[in-house]
Amino acid sequence: MELDLLWTIAQRELREALKNKWLWFYALAFAGLALALSQAGLAAAGYAGLGGFGRTAASLINALLLFVPLMGLSVGAGALAGDRERGTLLYLLAQPVNRAEIFFGKVVGAALALIAALTLGFGLAGLGLASAGDGNAMAYLALAGYTFLLALASLGLGFIISALTRKGATAAGAALIVWLALVFFGDLGLVGATLAFRPTASTLFTLLVANPLQVFKLAAIYSLRATLDTLGAVGQYAYYEFGNALPFLLTGLLAVWTLVTFGVAFAIFNRRGDQ
Repeated sequence: MELDLLWTIAQRELREALKNKWLWFYALAFAGLALALSQAGLAAAGYAGLGGFGRTAASLINALLLFVPLMGLSVGAGALAGDRERGTLLYLLAQPVNRAEIFFGKVVGAALALIAALTLGFGLAGLGLASAGDGNAMAYLALAGYTFLLALASLGLGFIISALTRKGATAAGAALIVWLALVFFGDLGLVGATLAFRPTASTLFTLLVANPLQVFKLAAIYSLRATLDTLGAVGQYAYYEFGNALPFLLTGLLAVWTLVTFGVAFAIFNRRGDQ
């Protein structure tokens, strides 16, 4: 695999991804929502102006759980399916490049665009939140790092969808369904399993980390130095079972999600070719 060819394809994919208006809309919407949550949190305390990061941490995490998977899935879903529909993918495959260079070039370009959009959102939100002077910079940076990992895992899921579909509209619809399943049905399914089967804390923790969004939630709460007791028996089990190794475990799980999803997507793309 030649890095020069891979980077050329990555640059082309980066330019295409940066033209996605929805990507920037989500990023700016996240930044605006973070500022609005901060202002609302401080207003509720009887003050005016912007509040610190600590006042809006829980709401900010919930906002990230909505926006970030949607961004990653939407960008990834259109990466291969859009080119396949336009015939561009067939043209690329006819060139003296192999499938790995095409696939991973697209991955690098889409990932750079996604990280750029998230950096803009975090930067704007961070400037507003820091203006109060009581923000926690380290916690905010840790939250940003976990968010980037969640975005890459979501992007990998989007690439799986893109590798399986032939049209951009179909891929976009499938991405929306997967997003709904992860965000809403994942929580409902976990609650249903708890009520129906009364699993042990260890079993429930295993079910929870099967969803990358739940892994991110655990990691984000831990990074804020907040107690995991708010997550009930699962949070207490995670803390007492793994202790200070918990953030490394959660980071590793998000990394595994990223590697596995991109690996599966490449295997599908390599088998299907230009079909």
